[in-house]
Formats: sequence, structure tokens, C-alpha cells
Amino acid sequence: MRWALVKVSLAVTAMVVVAFAVPLGLVVKEMARDRAFSNAERRAAGLAPVLAITTDHDELDKAVATTEDGAVGRLAIHVPAAEPGGAALEIGTRRADPEALAATRSLGRASIAEVPGGFALLQPMALSSGQVAVVELFVPEGEVSNGVATAWLVLAGVGIALIVGSVAVADRLGVRMVQPAQRLAGAAHDLGEGRLGARVPEEGPTELRSAAVAFNSMADQVVQLLANERELAADLSHRLRTPLTVLRLNAASLGSGPAAEQTRAAVEQLEREVDTIIRTAREAKPQTQATGPGAGCDAAEVVRERMDFWSALAEDEGRRVRVAGVERPVRIPVARPELVAALDALLGNVFRHTPEGTAFSLDVHNGDDAVIILVSDAGPGIADPAAALARGAGSGRDGSTGLGLDIARRMAESTGGDVRIGHSILGGTEIRIWISLDGRGAGRGGGGGRRGRRRKA
Repeated sequence: MRWALVKVSLAVTAMVVVAFAVPLGLVVKEMARDRAFSNAERRAAGLAPVLAITTDHDELDKAVATTEDGAVGRLAIHVPAAEPGGAALEIGTRRADPEALAATRSLGRASIAEVPGGFALLQPMALSSGQVAVVELFVPEGEVSNGVATAWLVLAGVGIALIVGSVAVADRLGVRMVQPAQRLAGAAHDLGEGRLGARVPEEGPTELRSAAVAFNSMADQVVQLLANERELAADLSHRLRTPLTVLRLNAASLGSGPAAEQTRAAVEQLEREVDTIIRTAREAKPQTQATGPGAGCDAAEVVRERMDFWSALAEDEGRRVRVAGVERPVRIPVARPELVAALDALLGNVFRHTPEGTAFSLDVHNGDDAVIILVSDAGPGIADPAAALARGAGSGRDGSTGLGLDIARRMAESTGGDVRIGHSILGGTEIRIWISLDGRGAGRGGGGGRRGRRRKA
């Protein structure tokens, strides 16, 4: 496209230059010719008063010498004989042939005759005797074309400059159009080969800039969709951890024997496979999108339901359990499956990472603009809370994929809230899930402010 623009510009500019320069050059040539003959007529007209007074040879010689003014040998006077059979008077050098002189006398008007080396202007003059004399003024070829070559060179230079300038401008415009298109094509090729970070600078002409914006938006959507698929695979796999935990605890109570050992080995193998799936799928973890207006669930009901499920395991392991804040409905803008997954992930971590007999509690605090869910335990605590909150930052050992807290955090962040880790009143870890009710994230930034004014439902 770049060379096509250059060729089109070259052709159009060349045609314009030819269309204007050729006629202008011809006009310049004609103007130079007219100027030369106008000057010759003026010089010839200067002898008219003299010829009207006298035809004396000496007087005419003096008049010719005075009129030539540096043009020596270019002026001639042809006076016919005064009487039949007399001699005609010739002053100066004649260049025109007799036929041209006779034609000028008969026509009574000036004429131009082509002679060797230039042109002869023949100007008829009436004499007092009634006869007609002819004044001949020689105009050299160089005087007729004086300045024409220079003017033509100037016109040619201007034309070439216009052509070169138009080609340069067309080339720059072509580059400005082609480069964004090439970048767009290259980015599309990279994206097609799996380089998902390929983006296009949003610059260039309006149309190509719009195309770049659309491409970048499409690429972001592709990345988001792929990330959501991987995240969904990781989340679904992680949700298998809850029934696996139940299987592992039940297998531990089977006692000894080949069947019991095989069952325990199968459960451990299944846990390792699930961990492998989760680690493979968690390459990208975008935030869960916020639920639409009117969507959500009753957090108190979900908490009661999940604690009924986990209380059986807690009783088998001798764990004391406390639940508070679930006496009245607590509406939150979170889909029920998301809240169930988050609670199961956190409670599953309590059972997996604290010794048997460790007490834990679950509290729901309902505020004006937020709901806080606290999951506390009396275990050894988390040595590095920041690392634990890092997305997908598992400990590397079997049974830890690093997605448990991530599931809870993404759920909270979808509403504008967040998740914090602290020390519980039971002496272990406290996971604080802040769920914003207005979507403005009022709870971000620490435990002070509105967080400190929460009240129990």
C-alpha cells in the first residue's frame, strides 16, 4: 500500500506539473518574442520623423547612427527612387529579400521576415513625396529567445521539486498508514500462535486506531476467557477437596487391615491427583465478576448449613465448635455456590492444617454497609499471612494448593471487599472476610474505620 500511494502521487503530480508547466513555458517564449519585436518597432518608429522631413543620405546616416544605440549594423533604410529610372536609396545592410520589401510597401503595415541568424522587422514609413520607405531592423535569434531558457529551467526545477515533495509526503503518509497495519497484523499473528500478551499501540489514522482498540479489547477478552476457564477448572478441582477430606478422615477410622490400607492409599493418591490438576490449571486467576443487582443469598442460612455438615467431622475429631450471628437472615450480594465454596475451603483448611481436637468458630457480623464473616481456630496460626494470601501460593506440600484463601478472597473482591488474616481470640488464626454491600469497598485499608464499628446481628 505504501508504494501504491507513492506511485499514485507521482503520477498525479507529474500530470499536474506537465499540464501547467508546458503551457506556461510556451507563454514565456511568446512573451519573450513579443518583447523583442516590440523593442524593434519602437526603434524603427524613431526614424519616422526624420523620413517625413528629409531623404538626404547624410541626414539619414546620422539618424541611423543615433537610433542604433549600440545595435550597430542592425538598422537599414530602403527609400525608393524619386523618379522613374532613378537610383533607390539604401542605408545600412539589407538582410530581407526584395520580395519581402515589396510586399511590405504594398500592404502598408509592418511585417516580419525570417533571415539568416534571426528575423528582420520591416516597418513601412510614408515620405513627403507620397512614396513609402521601409525601415528594416534586424532582431537576432538570441534576442527573440532571451530569458526563455532560464524561465524553462526554473519551471522544470519547480516541477521536479513538486514531484519530489509529493512523493516524500505520500511516502510519509504511506508509512503512517502501513506501520499500524503491519503492527496489527503482527500482533494478530502472535496472538494466533499463543502469545497472549500481544497488544497493538493505539495510534495512527482514525480507522486503524479504532481497529487497534478493537483488537486489544478482543485480546483482553480472549485472555480473560482463557483465565476464567483455568480458574473454573482449579476451583472445581479444589471443591473436590471437601469430600476428599471426609473420605480421608473416615478412612483413618477404619482401623488396620489390607482393605483399610488400600482405601487410605487410594484417598491419598486421589488427593495428589487433585492437587496436580489444581496446580496445572492455576496459571491465571482473574477476579470473579460481581453478581448482578438483586442476586445473592442468605449468609446466615448458608453458614448454618455448612456448619451442620462439618460438625459431624468436628465431633469425630473432638473439636469444639462455636457459631454466632446466624439467628437472623443476612443478605449478601454473593451467589450461594460461591459462598459455599469459600466456607468449605476455609473450614477444610482448619481440618487439614490443625491437629485433631483444635477448636474453631464461625461468626457473622452484619453492618450497615458490609457483612464480615470470621473463621477462627485455636491452632498454631499462619507464620506468613502475606504469602498465604498470595494467589495460588501453595506451600508445596501435598494437600496445599494455595487456592483455599484465594477462593474466599475472589468472592469478597467481587463485591468490593477483601480478606485479611489475623490472630483469633482462640489463640490461632482468624480469617476475616469483608463482603461489601454497596460495592464501594468501604472495608479496604485495615481494621479501623467502619470495620471497627461493626455490630453483631
